[in-house]
This record gives sequence, structure tokens and C-alpha cells, in this order.
Amino acid sequence: MFGLNGMRNCQNDQVWAVNRAAADKNGGVKQKQKFPQKVMVRLGVCSEGVTSLVILDNSTINHQRYIDEVLPVALKYGNNVFGDDWTFQQDGAKRHTHKLSQKWCSDHFPGLINKDH
Repeated sequence: MFGLNGMRNCQNDQVWAVNRAAADKNGGVKQKQKFPQKVMVRLGVCSEGVTSLVILDNSTINHQRYIDEVLPVALKYGNNVFGDDWTFQQDGAKRHTHKLSQKWCSDHFPGLINKDH
């Protein structure tokens, strides 16, 4: 998840001033958006490289969106790079362990490390 308005690190972003008023005048006050825009990106990694980038402009991603937008990219990459002899693995995120996601994976990937392993 990337915030589109940048990120402020109060440990590294320092303003030196004689008092608070002077610091505020010299940029010591940073306004934050109440609901900053964010974008989620997804990318698969393996010993042979990385998949195409999937940009998910709406930060909410459920199992169906994962099945429709993310898994086909992983499948295409795996088949192009490894043919029909490879195994897909994911973490324990709810969209990954959902029964429909697990079914899609077991139906399409040549090998799968499922949620129970």
C-alpha cells in the first residue's frame, strides 16, 4: 500500500528553531489529509524474476477481486516461466485463504501449497 501524498517520518524530518513558533513558521507543522489517497500494488517474486505489476486503485481487495485481477497474472507468469512444473504459494491473508480462492488456485495452478500447509 502506497500513500499518494507522501510519508512523514518525525524521527528524520527535523526543524531546528529557537522555539515552537519559529519551528512552525519554518515548516515544523505538517498537515495530513484525514483520508489520504492510497494505491495498492501487487507483485509476485520467485527465483526467476518478478510478475507484472498489478495496480489496485481501490484499496479494498476481497477474495473475488483477488481471483479476478491478481491470480491470473501469477498463473500467466508461472506458466510462461516454468511451463507446467511449478508450485504457487501465498501467505495467510483472508483473501488468499478464502475457500473460493483456494478452489481457484487448486483448479488452475499445477502445484499449490494450500492454506493448511
